[in-house]
Amino acid sequence: QVQLVESGGGSVQAGGSLRLSCAASGYTTPKYFMGWFRQPPGKEREAVATIYTGTGATYYADSVKGRFTISHDNAKNTLYLQMNSLKPEDSAMYYCALSNWVLAPLRVDGYKSWGQGTQVTVSS
Repeated sequence: QVQLVESGGGSVQAGGSLRLSCAASGYTTPKYFMGWFRQPPGKEREAVATIYTGTGATYYADSVKGRFTISHDNAKNTLYLQMNSLKPEDSAMYYCALSNWVLAPLRVDGYKSWGQGTQVTVSS
């Protein structure tokens, strides 16, 4: 059974940075899609950034391009999200997700395994 544990959330001022981590365990395939998603209060969950570990291909939501960077450490089985130039609208619960294969890397409903989330709050 896949287990995903996020960490690194917190409270920062606008313009600041945070680095999220997601430790993964319990899967057997060496290649898979993994990503970060977020859900602001009262809104639907949305994709932030995803990566295919087989090729290293990355995918970003337009709202975070140029500010966020997703990466994956195969040796540590850990996913990262470096968030720079944070804005108040980036405030949300951030979730890590994994799936062996997805047709559309930024579609929320394509991911089968989810972590519990880590809160990010950006104040103006």
